[in-house]
Amino acid sequence: MSMRAVYPAATKFKYIVETLAKAIDEIPFIATPEGITVKSLSPDKTTMIVLNMPASSFEEYEVSQDKVTFVVGADELRKAAKRGTRNDVLEIRVDLDARKLILVFRDKKTNISRSFDVPLRESIVEELAEPQVELTVTAQLIADDFKLIVRDAKLVSDEIEFKAYEDRIEAITSSMQKQYKCIMDTSGGLISLEVRGKTPVTAKYAVDLLQAGMKAAQAAQTVTMEYGEALPMRLVFSLPAGSTLVYWISPRI
Repeated sequence: MSMRAVYPAATKFKYIVETLAKAIDEIPFIATPEGITVKSLSPDKTTMIVLNMPASSFEEYEVSQDKVTFVVGADELRKAAKRGTRNDVLEIRVDLDARKLILVFRDKKTNISRSFDVPLRESIVEELAEPQVELTVTAQLIADDFKLIVRDAKLVSDEIEFKAYEDRIEAITSSMQKQYKCIMDTSGGLISLEVRGKTPVTAKYAVDLLQAGMKAAQAAQTVTMEYGEALPMRLVFSLPAGSTLVYWISPRI
């Protein structure tokens, strides 16, 4: 095998893959002795996904060389990954010679194993860099709370505006005779907040783009939200065992 890894929570992996599949058509993996990474832009360049799964986040991890790269269809991997249950441990194998990725689900209670083969694609893995921009607002909150804000906003409009002050963040959506407003501060809603420079710091984002990242919230405990005046938003979902999923979203001008 070119790569082999055992991940302790199959359902968490399912949510990670579902988030990737919402944004990109193909998932380019890079596996090194340090761990597994994914970096990719959505076809319309409005979002960027960065997944980091260090070797320490797996119960077992091995690669046959310094770098193993492979690409799978996002929808094909999503369909296989969604078969995992809360009782399953997931073994991930990559066989470059056979041109396939293998997912093996093993039930911790019954020890029954199920495996799915996902074909590898011939696409080239590009090593992308994250945007280099100065984001002046950094806020950390419970992932489920952020997911609730996005769901509420979608009931009113297709875009959401964030306004950051020294002591709070306001999330606002409005349309004909309708408005939604959520106020968060460190006494309610925010774990921490740092705002640098002049306030308020205002930016607008498409609700659909935010919603596409919400599957990651089901695998995460917290999310760190960073943005700047009319600049991209950077969402960092803290996943189990030290993994992170970074989700960049372009602003609406």
